[in-house]
Parts: sequence; structure tokens; C-alpha cells
Amino acid sequence: MKSYNVLVIALILFTALGCRNNKQSDNDKEKLIVRAQETLDSLYKYYGTKESNLLWEMYPFNEEHKVTYLASEQKNVSNQYAFLWPYSGTFSAVNAIIEATNDSKYKQILDNRVLAGLEEYFDTTRQPAAYASYINSAPPSDRFYDDNVWLGIDFSDIYMQTKEDKYLHKAKLIWEFILSGKDDKLGGGIYWCEQNKGSKHSCSNAPAAVYAFKLFEATADSTYFEQGKSIYEWTYKNLRDSTDNLYYDNINLEGGIDKAKYAYNSGQMLQAAALLYKLTKEDQYLKTARDIAESCYSYFFNDFETPEGDKFRMLKKRDIWFTAVMFRGFIELYKIDNNTIYIDTFRKNLDYAWNHMRDENGLFNSDWSGEVKDESKWVLTQAAMAEMYARLALLNA
Repeated sequence: MKSYNVLVIALILFTALGCRNNKQSDNDKEKLIVRAQETLDSLYKYYGTKESNLLWEMYPFNEEHKVTYLASEQKNVSNQYAFLWPYSGTFSAVNAIIEATNDSKYKQILDNRVLAGLEEYFDTTRQPAAYASYINSAPPSDRFYDDNVWLGIDFSDIYMQTKEDKYLHKAKLIWEFILSGKDDKLGGGIYWCEQNKGSKHSCSNAPAAVYAFKLFEATADSTYFEQGKSIYEWTYKNLRDSTDNLYYDNINLEGGIDKAKYAYNSGQMLQAAALLYKLTKEDQYLKTARDIAESCYSYFFNDFETPEGDKFRMLKKRDIWFTAVMFRGFIELYKIDNNTIYIDTFRKNLDYAWNHMRDENGLFNSDWSGEVKDESKWVLTQAAMAEMYARLALLNA
């Protein structure tokens, strides 16, 4: 009888502890969702335009602002609205919030605001049709394969959530454009820019592999799997630094390699390797994913101590959106091996960011420590932060 009582007490304690942990998890998820929602609200408040669904690129708005990330002299021209790449960040952010909340409000924002504005970049005058780097009412602009890859991933993701064919149609259409940027020079690989085919970049190839695997999951058409695997293998062969498993930025047609390393490039190869393991169960891909994750953790983070004495690995001051894309890779690996080390580190960074990176308008600076303040803030930084809070909330579900 005594042992029976002990067993009952243990069961009650276990149940109570489980309920408490579930409650804590629910509270954490709600907190993260609120942070994602508030960040998106601030984005639309300070970057939204009254006359259209387009966005300003910077806050405060500066009509003389010139971007540095384009391939031609277009980058030296001032533009009124955000270019496609920063605008597209809202697609990823709203997608993640929809998945985290299942709130129809955000589905309406996606269809009636994000995608309505996105169509102003859609170019059918050149075939295959694709999204141009700037709006159609302006003179013709370059079309980037990586810009379109990110959109294809987003359309694939929202199709998997909703099963609405209109999204899959767009995902397939964009994929045709991506394939038009692939040839046999350098043994394969996808160019960066349609109008400047001088180099093939990790940012157009690594996410293209992820994109193809998502299309395979969405359609069960093995053609997408084989195409994705081929692109993955080309990137692994041509742009991987064998000394640390991270990925160089690009290779030109003469074989010269730009050895810059950015978080999103390695992060997308991390995600691609994790997806390959998920689809094939071949251990080599899991090992590759783990090797990349370990190197990213070493290269893109620094030891940090808060004024209160809390120590953790803090993300280095780099492009915030690159970090958000790298986070996708860590999440894909976590879904396989349940190793919490990397996710917990992102959680600590995002918690610290909420209290130290934001300004009085709820907009984020680009320095994770909060020590450096930006005079102007990029719309893509805000979208990336909203995306990360929503994706972290999903892990608390």
C-alpha cells in the first residue's frame, strides 16, 4: 500500500510538472508571437505608403538613398520605393506569422497587401516571366535569380500551409526562370543576375537546392528532387571551404573565387543538407548539416557577457536578414536531431534584442549588443526580426 501511495504521488507531481512546463511553453509562444506581430505592425507604420502597397526602403525616408547590392549602374540611381529584395522580406515574415498563429488576419495581409504589392515587380515582358528588382512603372530593371529563389521558397511554403493552387502555380513559374539561369559553364550552377552573367553565387544556388526540395515535397515530382540534388552537389564542390565547411560567396567564369563568407549562404547549405537527410535518410547529409552548423556557430557568433553577468554566444553585427535565413537552416537541423544548443542561443539573442536593439518606434538597429545605434533603419531588418520571432514561436508549439 505504501509503494502504491508513492507511485500515486509521483504521478501527480509528474503531471503537475508537465502542465507547468506546457503552460510555460504556451506563455513563451504567445510572447514570441506578440513580438513578431508588433514588429510587423511597426514595419507597416513606418515604412508603409498611403498610396499603394509598396514600402519605403529606409526609415527615416530618404529620397537620395542609394543601394549597394545591385549589379549595374541602377544601384547609383535614387528610387522612391524599396527594391524587390527588401520588399520580399515581408513575404517571409507574414508566412511565418501565419504558420505560428493560423490567424486569418495575416492571410488577408498576405493576399491583399504583401502579394498585391509584389505584383508591381512582376515582369512578363521578358520570358520566362519573373520578378524584376524594381517596380514596373519605372524603367526596366535587372532580374536576379536569388531574388526570385527567395520568393519561390515563400510561395512553396505558403502552398504547403494552405494547399491553394495559386501559390503552387507561382512557385512552379518562378522555378522555370531559375532554371533559365543555369548552364554548363563551370560544370553547372545558377548565375546571380540575368543581365550580368559573369559569376555564379552561393546565394543563388544553395537556396535553389532548398527551393527544389520544397517543390518536391509539395508535388512528389522527383524531377525537382534530382534538380535540387544536382545544384546542391555543384555548390558543395565549387564553393565550399573544406577547411571549415562554410561557403564562399561566388565563383566567376574564370574560376576566381570571392572568399567572403555570409551567414545566409552557409545557412542555406545547412538547410539543404538537412532536407536531403530528411528525404533520403542518408547519414552523410546529416553529418554535413552538423558540420556546417558547428562552423556557423563558431564563425558568426562571439562570446558575450551582459551587464548583469549573463554569458552566451551573441550573433556578430552583420546583415540581420542573412542571420534570419541562417536560422532557417538551424531550425531544419533541430527538427531532425532535437539538439537545443543552437536554438537556445538564438532564443537568448532574440530575447536580448527585444530589450536592447529596438528604438522608441519599435524598430530594430543592426547591432545585437544594442551598443551601436543606426541613424537610419532598413525595412528588411524589421522583416527579418519579425520572421525570427515567429519561427521561434513555432518551436514552442
